[in-house]
Amino acid sequence: MSFDPHPGSDDSELERALRSMFGDQTDMILEQLRAAGFDPEQLAAGMGDLNPQMMQAAMRQFQEFFDTDSDEAVNTSISHDIARQVTAAAGADPVVSDLERKSVADAYRVAELWLDVATDFAPVDKPVRAWSRAEWVEATIGTWNALTEPVAQAVVDALVELLSEELGHEGALSMEMIEPAQFSLPEGLSVDDLLGGAGQDGVTRFSADDMLRRIGAAVFGMQVGQATGELASEVFGTTDVGVPLLDSDGAALVARNVRAFAEGLDIEERDVLQFLALREAAAVRLFTAVPWLRAHVLGLIDDYARGVRIDTDALEEKLRDIDPMNTDQLRHALSQGVFSVTSTPEQQATLQRLETALALIEGWVDAVSFDASRAHLTTVVPLREMMRRRRAAGGPAEQTFATLVGLELRPRRAREATALWELLQLRVGTEERDKVWAHPDLLPSGADLDNAEGFVARWQNGRESTDDVDAALNAIFDAAETDDSDD
Repeated sequence: MSFDPHPGSDDSELERALRSMFGDQTDMILEQLRAAGFDPEQLAAGMGDLNPQMMQAAMRQFQEFFDTDSDEAVNTSISHDIARQVTAAAGADPVVSDLERKSVADAYRVAELWLDVATDFAPVDKPVRAWSRAEWVEATIGTWNALTEPVAQAVVDALVELLSEELGHEGALSMEMIEPAQFSLPEGLSVDDLLGGAGQDGVTRFSADDMLRRIGAAVFGMQVGQATGELASEVFGTTDVGVPLLDSDGAALVARNVRAFAEGLDIEERDVLQFLALREAAAVRLFTAVPWLRAHVLGLIDDYARGVRIDTDALEEKLRDIDPMNTDQLRHALSQGVFSVTSTPEQQATLQRLETALALIEGWVDAVSFDASRAHLTTVVPLREMMRRRRAAGGPAEQTFATLVGLELRPRRAREATALWELLQLRVGTEERDKVWAHPDLLPSGADLDNAEGFVARWQNGRESTDDVDAALNAIFDAAETDDSDD
């Protein structure tokens, strides 16, 4: 059976078939197929003589778009595929060699030895991993999807509200809107089969709201994938962006990124690897020894993101001159930011707590890794300053997430936090310093970063008061035991 209703056309056979069925909606459908990583031309290439089984296989991926859960604010399949594509496009990403794995493992083992005298937190009894950029994407994309979901949901809801009327027909697209087919489908296969069945009146419909939500989820999936793919070329491990990306213990370094960073410095690559392994090991010890910390940080991000107000006027202005069914145009519009510049007092308080938490984490890692290495690593001072400058400068991926989530993931006040941790260690020692992480309520506040002396004095006085109470209670118990023995 022939599948070529328009011989001589430049369009692929599959595209001509879709146009004959869906008319003006075809470009949107093709765009969604491509965004999801499917190539319509390749799908059509092997069709040849069209039989029902071949047609069903060729159209299955097309139907998956309509079968996607419309409640999903971020299309995680698209974010994964785009992240991998961006990573591949950034250049060669070879499999990590055995020599690289050994170098990373050796550096991490040395780092753990140095840290034993710089922190009271115990090492993590899991091997360090040396990853390619693609492996980093696979391990962390789930966290990025979760971080973006609350804002994505708010934007998608706003999109549906603004655009649903444009799809008309009382909020539904129906097969009655599609031009009559100009070709014959194989026996036993109908247009209804392609879209999952007809309604009670015999007409296949799908909700315009559902379509918009799927498009919005696809757009955010592309945005998250783009940012994650770009970030994969910048990060050194699993903790250096300020957010704990793994939900399990363990450490990893992206071997190629470490090497690329070293190439731009007048420092031996071995020293660079050792310094970065030390920072990764310190952060992993912190998040492992303080089990509530990861949930605390992610909870603050989630609280902030769920409170973001979408500026519907700005969104409407951005959408005014674009085709809402064109995901590329929609993605570009959303990348310009749609968040209200005003925020509630609760939002401001959450943001300050988040920025302080990120600064305290980075400051502790900075202080501890410097203390652990200064007797062993002669290049630690320039390496430390280079990391501070790199953090302050930021990067394109971090800027993208500032647009997506409405906040910057870089700690703004890491230097002040480092100074506080160093002063605390000087006054009360390593063990007492690390006890500050025992509970969220004990952590320094943003005001404490402005007055480290005051926080350290309060901590010292508090510990002394606790010691006095303990001593008094012990004396009472000892006296009671003496009285009992006399009786």
